Amino acid sequence: MHSQVKVIEHPLIQHKLTLMRKAETTTTTFRVLLKEISLLLTYEITRDLPLKYEQIKTPLAPMNAPVIALDKKLVIVSIQRAGQGILDGILELIPSATVGHIGLYRDPKTLIPVEYYFKVPQDIDQRDVLVVDPMLATGNSAVAAVERVKSTNPMSIKFLCILAAPEGIEHFTEVHPDIPLYTTAIDDHLDENGYIIPGLGDAGDRLFGTI
Repeated sequence: MHSQVKVIEHPLIQHKLTLMRKAETTTTTFRVLLKEISLLLTYEITRDLPLKYEQIKTPLAPMNAPVIALDKKLVIVSIQRAGQGILDGILELIPSATVGHIGLYRDPKTLIPVEYYFKVPQDIDQRDVLVVDPMLATGNSAVAAVERVKSTNPMSIKFLCILAAPEGIEHFTEVHPDIPLYTTAIDDHLDENGYIIPGLGDAGDRLFGTI
């Protein structure tokens, strides 16, 4: 496996992912599970946030206490539409993060992503970016989104997904070998339509009830 690929195999995450995979899981439950997994993943991928110390007073005594360095500014760039499910979870833990959106849809014949929207904070060149999308299937959308974000010259980029296919990982790491890729599971393969097998279906449709 490529050194930049990190598979987060926490038991709680794996359990909730199994519940998401089940065909009988409702839209409401799917949405809750995706948010919960996103919360757990945020804990894992922010381990490298730098700390600084400030003087505070507890009810009993003064102390030099750790806080996240305010100069470590984070932007969450959500690949629409399914990325919204991960975004909501991350913002619950890091409400100070700013948000960008990139709209991409996959041409059903070529499987090539087509961009229809892009909006990020103006000071993105002074920020670290986390690009999020639940699925890394062919990798085309993730590759295109990261390429677009790279053009804004951010301080750093990470990519986060819930589920990945080997073909998507190979494509992503070939084009962006410098970008850390985080996922919770790597499935078996893609089918002839570019869907992850066994997967969990179309994440956007299941998230928004448009099946």
